[in-house]
Amino acid sequence: MHTDAPLLLLHAINLIGIFVFAVSGAMRGVRSQLDIFGIIVLAVVTAVFGGIVRDLLIGAIPPESITDWHSVALAVFAGVFVFFFHRLFDRLQHPVLLFDAAGLGVFAATGTQKALAFGLSPFMAAVLGVISGIGGGMVRDVLSGQVPVVLRAEIYASAAALGCVLVLAGDGLHLPPLESTLAGAALTFFLRTMALYRHWSLPRAR
Repeated sequence: MHTDAPLLLLHAINLIGIFVFAVSGAMRGVRSQLDIFGIIVLAVVTAVFGGIVRDLLIGAIPPESITDWHSVALAVFAGVFVFFFHRLFDRLQHPVLLFDAAGLGVFAATGTQKALAFGLSPFMAAVLGVISGIGGGMVRDVLSGQVPVVLRAEIYASAAALGCVLVLAGDGLHLPPLESTLAGAALTFFLRTMALYRHWSLPRAR
């Protein structure tokens, strides 16, 4: 029972990532004045797309988000909740961006851990971790008619990449996966939120 506890905690962290990513997608739908169906679609796509792409690339077929109905159900619940209570999130200064930063950190870290568990090299595990983190947000931005944030000069994918590197460092030091995942997710979230509030950005072409 004790050996299953870290796995259960990692699964719980992944569900948290699904929820916060779904909230960010639903809030984008509210800001874009979509109806309830459109808001739910954005919530679900934002929450599961990155994980589906990761699972397909590592050979985890069918993807976890398809075999486990809890992921989609949680995303749908988040979409409906935001539709009725979006004013609760409007009190935050950047509600979409903050929830997106949380989802980015969680998915980048858990995606890296899952890729490592499937025997991928550290470099490819980090690549798939970044894909897990940015995939849903990219589709959300495209569906809502915006240039994906990862293609702009903001620190986004680079924050996810550094979080993935921290997960790899923890794995190399043989730290428990839970600790490495939490550290990687926290680093990504910290870098992304600091970039938002301090206006950090990557160099642009002159």
